[in-house]
Amino acid sequence: MGYLAQLLDGRPGAIAQGTAIAACIFAAWLSSYLTARKTGIGESKRLLFPYSLLASLLIGKGLLGHLHLPFALIDIALQLVIALAVIRTLVYMLQTIFTQKPWIASLERAVAWLIWIVLALHISGLSRGILESLDEISFTFGKERISVLIVMQALVVVAASFLVSLWASRAIEKKIMAADLMDMNLKVMLTKITRTLFIIAASIATLSAAGIDMTALSMFGGALGVGLGLGLQKIASNYVSGFIILLDRSIHINDIISVEGKMGVLTKLTTRYVVLKSPDGSESLIPNDTLITSTVVNHTYTDRQVRLAAPVQVGYSSDLELAMKIMVDAASHQKRVLADPEPQVYLKEFADSGINLELGFWISDLEEGRLGLISDINLEIWREFKKHGIEIPFPQREVRLLGPQ
Repeated sequence: MGYLAQLLDGRPGAIAQGTAIAACIFAAWLSSYLTARKTGIGESKRLLFPYSLLASLLIGKGLLGHLHLPFALIDIALQLVIALAVIRTLVYMLQTIFTQKPWIASLERAVAWLIWIVLALHISGLSRGILESLDEISFTFGKERISVLIVMQALVVVAASFLVSLWASRAIEKKIMAADLMDMNLKVMLTKITRTLFIIAASIATLSAAGIDMTALSMFGGALGVGLGLGLQKIASNYVSGFIILLDRSIHINDIISVEGKMGVLTKLTTRYVVLKSPDGSESLIPNDTLITSTVVNHTYTDRQVRLAAPVQVGYSSDLELAMKIMVDAASHQKRVLADPEPQVYLKEFADSGINLELGFWISDLEEGRLGLISDINLEIWREFKKHGIEIPFPQREVRLLGPQ
C-alpha cells in the first residue's frame, strides 16, 4: 500500500509524516513572514519560504528518524521543495542581472515547467532510461567520445557558471554603487573590474569542469595576441582607454563635455565607449580612445557654473545706459540665471550700423539647454526695447550716383 493510501487509512507512520509536513509548512510560513516583516527585505522575500520549508523538513525528517518512524513522504516533499527553491533562486538571479525586463515572467514559467518535468521523471524513475538513451547517441572527435548527454551537461555547466558569475558581480555592483563616500569614477572602475574578474573565473571553471587542459589555452593566447596586433588593437585601445579615463578622473558621470563638435551630458561609461546625451535628446556613442587622443572641453570640470552670452546691437541714437539696464533686468528675471555672479552687460565695439553690446550671465544647469533660455531673454529685451523706443538697427548702405547731370 502506498504512503498516500496509508495516510488516508490512518496508519501511524503516515499520520506522523503528514502531521510533520503540515507543521513544517506552518513553521516555514510563519518564520518567513516574521523575518520579512522584521528585516523589510524586498526582492529576496520570495526565497525565504522555500528555504525555510527546506530547513523545517530536514529537521522533521531527523526527528522522525530518531523516533524510528518512516519518512518516505518527507523525502518526496523535500524533492518538491528543492525544485521550488531552485526555480525561485534562478528567477531571482535573472531578475538581478536583467532588471525590469518584460520577458522575465515568461522565462520564469518556462524554467518552472522544465524543472517540474525533470523532477517528475526523477520521481517516476524514467530519468535513468532517458539519460542512458542520450548517452548512447554519440560520436568520436579525435580521442574524445562526445554524446548528447555530455553536450547537455556542458551546456548546463556553462549556463550555471555564467549565471552565478553575472549575478554575483551584479550584486557586488549594487553595493559599490550605493556607497556614498566613494567617487563615482572609482565606483564605475570597480564594477568593471568586478564583472571582468567574475567572467574570467566562470570561464576557467567551465573549462575545468569540461575537462579541458588549461595548458591548451596557450595556443589561444598566442592567437589572441596575433589578433590584437593585426586587427583588434582598436578594441584593446578602447578598453584600456576606458580604465585610464576612470583612473585620471578627467571626466565623470553627469559632466557636460564637448568633443569633436558634440556637446552633451556624459550619461554612461562602458568598456568600449561613452554615451553623450545632447540637449535635443540625441545620444552619441563616442569611443573611449577618442577622449584620450582628442581635445575634450569639460564645462563642469571644477564646478557646474557656466557663462552664457547674448549679443545685442542698438542704434547710436538710443539711450545706451537704459538699454544696458533693460538687458540686465531681462536676465535677472529668469529663474535659471544665477544672482552671483550677477548678469552684466559689456560694450564691445562701435560698429558700422550700431553699438554692439553683450549680455553675460551664469547658469548652473547647462544640461537643461541654453537655446530656450537665451530665447526668453531676447524676447523680453525686444519687448522692453519697443516699449522704450530703443532702436535695434539693421545694415544700411547709402548709394551715390556720380556722373553728368
